[in-house]
Amino acid sequence: MNNHQFLEQAAERGWLKIIDKAVHPVLEMAAVAYALDGWPLLFTNVTGSDYRVVSGLASDRKYFALALACEPGQISFRLADAFRNPRKAPIHDSGVCQEVIEQPGDLLSLPFLKHWPDDAGHYATAAVAIIRDPDTGLNASYHRLLRLDAHRCAARLVERRGTHTAWQKSPEGLPVSICIGLPLHVLLAASLAPKPGISELDIAHALQPTPLVQCITNDLLVPADSEFVLEGRISHELVPEGPFVDLTETIDIVRMQPVIEIDCISHRQDALYHALLPGHLEHKLLMGMPKEPSIYAATNNVVTCLNVNITPGGTSWLHAIVQIDKQHPDDGKKAIYAAYEGHPSLKHVVIVDKDIDIFTPSQVEWAIATRFQAGRDGYILRDQPSSSLDPSALHRSGQKSRTDKMGLDATIPWDTPQGPSHPQHFKRVPIPAIDPQPYLANPDPGRGKIAPSS
Repeated sequence: MNNHQFLEQAAERGWLKIIDKAVHPVLEMAAVAYALDGWPLLFTNVTGSDYRVVSGLASDRKYFALALACEPGQISFRLADAFRNPRKAPIHDSGVCQEVIEQPGDLLSLPFLKHWPDDAGHYATAAVAIIRDPDTGLNASYHRLLRLDAHRCAARLVERRGTHTAWQKSPEGLPVSICIGLPLHVLLAASLAPKPGISELDIAHALQPTPLVQCITNDLLVPADSEFVLEGRISHELVPEGPFVDLTETIDIVRMQPVIEIDCISHRQDALYHALLPGHLEHKLLMGMPKEPSIYAATNNVVTCLNVNITPGGTSWLHAIVQIDKQHPDDGKKAIYAAYEGHPSLKHVVIVDKDIDIFTPSQVEWAIATRFQAGRDGYILRDQPSSSLDPSALHRSGQKSRTDKMGLDATIPWDTPQGPSHPQHFKRVPIPAIDPQPYLANPDPGRGKIAPSS
């Protein structure tokens, strides 16, 4: 399902919000997207650009479920299956991403947004870079792009990760093709971190059909349904990149980062530019959901894990809820330590029983309130390797960030007088479900009104 097809189906379901009023990509568009965060948006009148802009496509699990043809609670399992069983993506002779070819193209014609006043400039935030590591093959990963001029941008390359490693091996510069406006299933696959030698594009094809085409100026392969493809080379020229408001809604620091020189821009005739709002729901879900399968797999190695939710309130990176089928007294503790193995950047994790809906925050909070004792069920891990995205962590240049971590075992305790012999002590008392409509029906509109106060 490409982005045009997704918008059609979103419109049919009443999800799509269309903004026909002229909107400027400097600060104004981000403000509108923020006000409507959680909805797919289509901006039809973009000041200074001939292209329409979409945002919010990835801002709710139900949108991914639509794209993957599954229930929202099954997304992690679909991801895990594709991760374990990638399928070789077919190569086609042509694709809609090359309906228009511009050499060298003009980055100034694309509606890169300036999101917040403190940002260094105009950024592309839904950009997925395709590179070929000389040793391990194709790699797809996200890199924010700071536009420098009509033919150059600066890219944030995270140290010791795929693109950065391949770039270090390429003294003459690393060929790159940057896709903007990818189908949701490809966006999800590009967020994963498979072992070297396994292409994210093959994982995408295991999720949904993902035909590829060869690029025009290099030998890289890109999804045929891409809206835009920017072909070029990651040079070894360094420029300041940042500040930038990142995932945690805090300002990332300025770093010296490489310049990408663009040689060619290709796109669909009616291309849709995807503007992902940094630090908000699209960013959070695309970062967090792909880590749920690895937490699930690690936890399932030691206990019976049922599901995982990396929560938006924890920036979809630092907090997780793990649901288990508890079968032994220490299963909660085991699950805590396993979750950190599955996602090393995780900072806080809550373990709950199978009767708790992990996608309903009030239920998780209820489990903590009624089943958790800090002195008995809290586990603190001090001075642990952590995420550079956590502003409260200890950050030293050239070293892994460090933080304290906490696990909460909010499962029913088995080592108290109210333990396994009296589990009902910890159960919610259900109220029978009933249809309220017959009670609300009132043929006399005057009856049942509350008299105004005097």
